[in-house]
Amino acid sequence: MAGRDRSVKIIGETQSVCPECLRVIPAVKVEEEEGIYLEKMCPEHGNFRTLIWEGNRESYEKWGAGMRPADQILKARPSEKGCPLDCGLCEAHERRGCCVLLEVTGRCSLRCPVCFADAGRGEDISLEELGKQMDFLMEHGGPFNLQLSGGEPTMREDLPELIRMGMEKGFTFIQLNTNGIRLAEEEGYAKDLKKAGLSCVYLQFDGIGDEVCRVLRGRNLWERKKAAIDACEEAGLGLVLVPVVAPGVNEDQVGAILKYAVSRMPAVRGVHFQPLSYFGRYPEDPGTYRITIPRLLALIEEQTDGTMKAEHFTEGNATNPYCTFQAAYLRQDDGSMKPLTHGAAPRGRVSEQAKKYVEQQWSGAKTEKCCCKGNEPETQSCCGESTEQMRLDTSSLDEFLTKRHNNTFAVSGMLFQDAYNLDLSRLRRCYILETDSRYGMVPFCAYNLTDRKGRFLYR
Repeated sequence: MAGRDRSVKIIGETQSVCPECLRVIPAVKVEEEEGIYLEKMCPEHGNFRTLIWEGNRESYEKWGAGMRPADQILKARPSEKGCPLDCGLCEAHERRGCCVLLEVTGRCSLRCPVCFADAGRGEDISLEELGKQMDFLMEHGGPFNLQLSGGEPTMREDLPELIRMGMEKGFTFIQLNTNGIRLAEEEGYAKDLKKAGLSCVYLQFDGIGDEVCRVLRGRNLWERKKAAIDACEEAGLGLVLVPVVAPGVNEDQVGAILKYAVSRMPAVRGVHFQPLSYFGRYPEDPGTYRITIPRLLALIEEQTDGTMKAEHFTEGNATNPYCTFQAAYLRQDDGSMKPLTHGAAPRGRVSEQAKKYVEQQWSGAKTEKCCCKGNEPETQSCCGESTEQMRLDTSSLDEFLTKRHNNTFAVSGMLFQDAYNLDLSRLRRCYILETDSRYGMVPFCAYNLTDRKGRFLYR
């Protein structure tokens, strides 16, 4: 690169975008003492450099060794400008969808200093339009795991109706991406959503106590977070805690979040970490440092006193390996956590395998069922037998499967890309998609891509 006066070793080439103008430009991966950097130069706006891996070339390449074959995109959308400028999905994409975000409102009950969607100023999307988007998804490979997002979806008064519509159209797993405020404050609301067909709550959860909430969300929310978990537990909704991990803000809370989540099993099904990405709304220029996969795994191991070790984690099979990490644990009778081995991923369409895993793991805690209606017993007797007698009559296989589900805990992470660290070879493997009436299905990191002044590429 022009102007380079350092001794560096180029270990790979790709394409990226300029953070100033979002022009597609060449980029190289270089190995230095501190780790692997992505470097690029825009003819108009100069050089940019971002850390993408804390470790040497050997560890970087070893992590990416499990790359799976590409999927064939169904009904691919022609691309005139090329990736990432007009996807939807285009012919160049290499993964079908797994989780698809359906944004149902631009309104929000918070004005977070950090927000990928820069939400808070929009309006609700009509049920008619959302129905059309659902139909489009079903025609292009659905049903996907559908995540209702925004803005804050619970701002809609017709959210239960929207969930029922999704179920009627054939979606089998519907998640709610929420800050949890309405779940915490409105009695019976979680039960209404569960009755409508909601499968899982994807709960914004950045740390223990109010200090982190004030920095990342602008107000005290700790009591509401706990109350939201209580409400979902009572309703039988599975929860995934989703922390945004920001440098210098809550890196020291990684272990505390995990320990709290384990204490709230089986309602809490796992933790899904998301290191801060610099798109939408964020407080300051990122500079060159990022929280990388090796850094976050080291924090997990250090702050759980080795209960959860870096060696327990593998790359995500369905995406580009440098986007994700994952591990699963089985809670033992003494409270200890036993790592579960992943083994070799089965052959077949990996996006579908990922979808099924999420649907199984993130669903709510299982209970013994009532023999007459298939419902969980709520009284001391049913069908002429006591609840205790029914539990004694449950088959050993059912008991085993119920116990295993309720005691399995997932830890994962997703490292989203922004204009500084975007690698088009990673983006083409994205299976987290946003649906949009103009573009179809767009990879999450492309849809939310913003330049340095906050201007979106797609939104």
